[in-house]
Amino acid sequence: VQLVESGGGLVQAGGALRLSCAASGRSFSTYHMGWFRQAPEKEREFVAAITWSGGTTYYADSVKGRFTISRDNAQNTVYLQLQMNSLKPEDTAVYYCAATRKPGVLITTASYDYWGQGTEVTVSS
Repeated sequence: VQLVESGGGLVQAGGALRLSCAASGRSFSTYHMGWFRQAPEKEREFVAAITWSGGTTYYADSVKGRFTISRDNAQNTVYLQLQMNSLKPEDTAVYYCAATRKPGVLITTASYDYWGQGTEVTVSS
């Protein structure tokens, strides 16, 4: 099982980044997926989630209107994206993708079974 994030980097405030996560090794096309982030010395927090079909999305209030989650359910590998616009210094964190087959709440870390290693995003002011 692999969830591999990419696309992080350094960007100025107001800029944009697109994160990607390639998920393989399971039938991830049937998994709900999400993005979480963890800033230094803070707990991991929910950013966005998307149901297995892509039909429903959820966003943290802090990113609503600026971030967009999407997915591509390819045959062997699922690609999860997070388009991040109008970035702010407070968006600085390590961003993780995660996957779960559990129904229900998708905004808590406990709901997810598989995690990637993370990709770092730094937004300078």
